Amino acid sequence: MATFEIRDGQLALKFSPLEKLGGLRSGATVGLEDIQAVEKVDDPWDILDGLRFGTGIPWVIVLGTMLRQGGNDVVAVYRRDPAVVVTLRPGAPYQRLIATVPQPEQVVATLQTALKNERRKT
Repeated sequence: MATFEIRDGQLALKFSPLEKLGGLRSGATVGLEDIQAVEKVDDPWDILDGLRFGTGIPWVIVLGTMLRQGGNDVVAVYRRDPAVVVTLRPGAPYQRLIATVPQPEQVVATLQTALKNERRKT
C-alpha cells in the first residue's frame, strides 16, 4: 500500500513494488511549500477524473496518473476506502496526490502539522 513520507522539506507519495508495476511510476515527490490543502475523503472515486495511465478496475483499484486538463493527479486508490487527498498549488508538478492509506485521519493530522511547522519557518 502506498505511503506518505516527509523528509527534508519534501512530501513523497511512495508506491510499493507492486504499485510501481501497476501504476507505471514509483510515486511522486513535491515540496511542502507546494501543498495547498490536506484532507480525508470518504469515497475517493467521487473525485477521480480524467484519463488513467496505469492500472484500473472501477471501484476496486486505480494506480498511476490521472491525466486531466489543468493538472494531473498521482493516485493509489483501493476499493471504496477513505483516502488522503493532498491538493497542490498552481504551478506544482501535479494537481493532487490521492492515496488510500491505513489510518487516514492520523496521516492528515501528521501532514497538517508538518505544513504548519514549514510555514512558520518562512
